[in-house]
Amino acid sequence: MSTPPNLSPQQVSAFPQNETITGVVERLTFYSAESGYTVARLTRPRSTELTTIVGSFANIQPGQTLQLTGFWRDHPQFGAQFQVVNYKETKPATLTGIEKYLGSGLIKGVGPVTAKRIVAHFGLETLDIIENQIERLIEVQGIAKKRITLIKNAWSTQKAIKEVMVFLLSSWCFYYLCCEDLQAI
Repeated sequence: MSTPPNLSPQQVSAFPQNETITGVVERLTFYSAESGYTVARLTRPRSTELTTIVGSFANIQPGQTLQLTGFWRDHPQFGAQFQVVNYKETKPATLTGIEKYLGSGLIKGVGPVTAKRIVAHFGLETLDIIENQIERLIEVQGIAKKRITLIKNAWSTQKAIKEVMVFLLSSWCFYYLCCEDLQAI
């Protein structure tokens, strides 16, 4: 379990201090399809231990690289956790990261084998090609037009879901912070 930096008593207050961390989702420990509430484990640069993150997410998957804003809290049973207030997905920076992301099951029509072929063909440009020139997937051996349509629809659906969840998460965070402010009065 990852531990937060040593916090001074001044930092532990009714108004937790937000910070930003970045990492790659390794695995989901818990996910509620109804609320989006998620507990996941994250690999962070220069850290040997996994970090536990909790919050509402738009269907995150192992292999995704996330930039998270939130605060550390100490759960009585599970220990140190990073409570996510806001997040954004960033593009994986390595071929392995892109391959893991595409092969994670997030995009229907792309499993680990197909992901490997796509990344081998397009390299670091893979995600840009899927986003902006998806018809070029026909260049990859074993991908027919029918599968490209399936991938395109899944990619669009995931993008729309993420936009809605980010909006709802930001609304929830505003509400949560307002309620915290009122309780402090």
